[in-house]
Amino acid sequence: MFDHAYGNYMEHAYPADELMPLTCRGRVRGQEPSRGDVDDALGKFSLTLIDSLDTLVVLNKTKEFEEAVRKVLRDVNLDNDVVVSVFETNIRVLGGLLGGHSLAIMLKEKGEYMQWYNDELLQMAKQLGYKLLPAFNTTSGLPYPRINLKFGIRKPEARTGTETDTCTACAGTLILEFAALSRFTGATIFEEYARKALDFLWEKRQRSSNLVGVTINIHTGDWVRKDSGVGAGIDSYYEYLLKAYVLLGDDSFLERFNTHYDAIMRYISQPPLLLDVHIHKPMLNARTWMDALLAFFPGLQVLKGDIRPAIETHEMLYQVIKKHNFLPEAFTTDFRVHWAQHPLRPEFAESTYFLYKATGDPYYLEVGKTLIENLNKYARVPCGFAAMKDVRTGSHEDRMDSFFLAEMFKYLYLLFADKEDIIFDIEDYIFTTEAHLLPLWLSTTNQNISKKNTTSEYTELDDSNFDWTCPNTQILFPNDPLYAQSIREPLKNVVDKSCPRGIIRVEESFRSGAKPPLRARDFMATNPEHLEILKKMGAASSIDAEDGLRFMQEMIELSSQQQKEQQLPPRAVQIVSHPFFGRVVLTAGPAQFGLDLSKHKETRGFVASSKPYNGCSELTNPEAVMGKIALIQRGQCMFAEKARNIQNAGAIGGIVIDDNEGSSSDTAPLFQMAGDGKDTDDIQIPMLFLFSKEGSIILDAIREYEEVEVLLSDKAKDRDPDLETEELPSSENDSQNQSAEQIVSSSQEVGLVDQESPEESSPNSHPESSSPADTDIAAGVSPSEQNSNPTENHETTSLDGECTDLDNQLQEQSETEEDSNPNVSWGKKGQPIDAILADWNEDIEAFEMMEKDEL
Repeated sequence: MFDHAYGNYMEHAYPADELMPLTCRGRVRGQEPSRGDVDDALGKFSLTLIDSLDTLVVLNKTKEFEEAVRKVLRDVNLDNDVVVSVFETNIRVLGGLLGGHSLAIMLKEKGEYMQWYNDELLQMAKQLGYKLLPAFNTTSGLPYPRINLKFGIRKPEARTGTETDTCTACAGTLILEFAALSRFTGATIFEEYARKALDFLWEKRQRSSNLVGVTINIHTGDWVRKDSGVGAGIDSYYEYLLKAYVLLGDDSFLERFNTHYDAIMRYISQPPLLLDVHIHKPMLNARTWMDALLAFFPGLQVLKGDIRPAIETHEMLYQVIKKHNFLPEAFTTDFRVHWAQHPLRPEFAESTYFLYKATGDPYYLEVGKTLIENLNKYARVPCGFAAMKDVRTGSHEDRMDSFFLAEMFKYLYLLFADKEDIIFDIEDYIFTTEAHLLPLWLSTTNQNISKKNTTSEYTELDDSNFDWTCPNTQILFPNDPLYAQSIREPLKNVVDKSCPRGIIRVEESFRSGAKPPLRARDFMATNPEHLEILKKMGAASSIDAEDGLRFMQEMIELSSQQQKEQQLPPRAVQIVSHPFFGRVVLTAGPAQFGLDLSKHKETRGFVASSKPYNGCSELTNPEAVMGKIALIQRGQCMFAEKARNIQNAGAIGGIVIDDNEGSSSDTAPLFQMAGDGKDTDDIQIPMLFLFSKEGSIILDAIREYEEVEVLLSDKAKDRDPDLETEELPSSENDSQNQSAEQIVSSSQEVGLVDQESPEESSPNSHPESSSPADTDIAAGVSPSEQNSNPTENHETTSLDGECTDLDNQLQEQSETEEDSNPNVSWGKKGQPIDAILADWNEDIEAFEMMEKDEL
């Protein structure tokens, strides 16, 4: 698998930063449409090659490693006029160079490889380190989020330096690489700057909760986003506190980590969930969904030695993966998809590896096997591995991030490797957040950094869980192989079924004659009984308070859902004929008319172009499209008229291809075809929309192979192994597969989509007129409410729709007794409804802000 990804990068993309696996070419900054902040990782420095260096050694590819190092030294330029992310450049490029250097000197000492090496990668790392230092020129010591590799900060030609905010992880994920650079070179300035940034974040933590926010003002130190969790924006800050203690041996880092960890387990951890809270009101959940980046946390808990919650959260995440094949970028507390992409993130594989190391339980080998099978089955394409654009449909995105090679294959290989499969002792190294390897002997090298202990005066640790012991790398439960299984067992159906305690409570209330809690979806302002129940929610009872809090969260979710519910989810066009065999899945826009693919069986057939190509009049080639899926061009008439014309000619489906040359689903929001304002019940065939880039892939395939068969569905189907194993002469097979790669690579450059004409576009197709909820669609993100099948979650009834939140609140009941919680202020009995709602105003605003946040 690694050879397939790395080989295609080197063949089709190098020296570009990343491979575009659907079009078989390199992604070069400025030559492709901007993807926003995601592109800040690209600096025209052959990112994927540098990020892959130490993976080559872990996988025992020492010859390839030696060649790769020579290429880096010969070809890579770090002096480009490009604005890059300080965070991404540190963990991927600086970390990649240091990891490569660490293993280069190890191989040199062994005496067979790298005998010519003389610290050249380290010198490049030092050069890059000095290029990043101007970012720290702030009063706080927190770095600017971006820097120009050639011109630094603030100069007119730098085009950066005006930012005021950065994320906590961005400022707090520097100490490992910067300290290693200082210890390797003797230049103390790097470690000093990274320590100063960590010291400032520690000083600015919320003192009553000991939590930190997501984003902070780099000049004033004020928290900009005051929600706190262990996922995006904060994740690796916690990771680096613990690992800085492991690598550097400084007790203050462990003490800080333990203080934060105590707060995480007190407020954020609601096993098996990890839910964001407000730093000033840590008993109040900030959102009802989780992001995929928190999947690293069970692995960190293993390093800490806290195994039980690690097993619980990991099992919950695994159940989500089994439901969707991959971990969606975000998912709700009742495990529905919130954001549907999956950019092949490695964090879950990382936690799986650490849990296997800790427990020795072969269950985690089965988990790893599932990950490998899903990657090969759904993400593998002829030119590499493609990110999932939507886990529900199985559609692909033309991207393969460098971290996929740096981390995913490293952790999966180590999960299955025996000791003799690895040519060095992995226990002599620590993993950075990008899985680069730094040697532990750095802790005793060049220890001349002045240390300012800003910890003890604020910290009181009385929990025996926080003994100052070095994290354990051995099997924690050698005498009880069933320990992990006993923890997993109650959670094995947590995704597919509802939590029982919430149901029990509702059933007991029915038996006692009491009515179930009022749900937001049932609330009617004109119903006096509902108003009375709402007033009771302001009473000073922990149960009433719990009901009121849940009702408020539901009301905000419901409001957001109503804004989004008119948006249909994306569909999939899958090329199933030889030599594609279902490997290529194209994201397609749905139609508001015709056969609903979410409710009916998929449509499979060969494609044929209609004449006239625009499909705006009676077809002149009905014999060509009879029983086939017709290809028609957008424009000159209504979509419904095109559908009627091809249906009358005998087509079994239709694909409308955008006439805006260069348009692509990678950069344009999901487009759905509207009706013509008339009754469209007469249209009985499925209709899908492809942007120009995706459509050209099918057209190129027709030119090459003449007969091309596709599958129109709401979700990509499994490949047909029988077709793939058809007997073909090897030379013919090779040449045709090569032609398939050429077809994919010949797609035209991606461009932005022009505004649609009002008669052709649906109300949801205009980015500028979208509601806040619609901005997720415009950014290529899929909100949770885009469920294509209303019966998809038929096992979850109205009694338990939000039972996970209810269960978590029940666990905290002892902490929310009457008058005991200063964070929730409930009105007195008999207050008018306006007064009750006024009391909630501040928290409602906070929830609305969270709803609008992007990952």
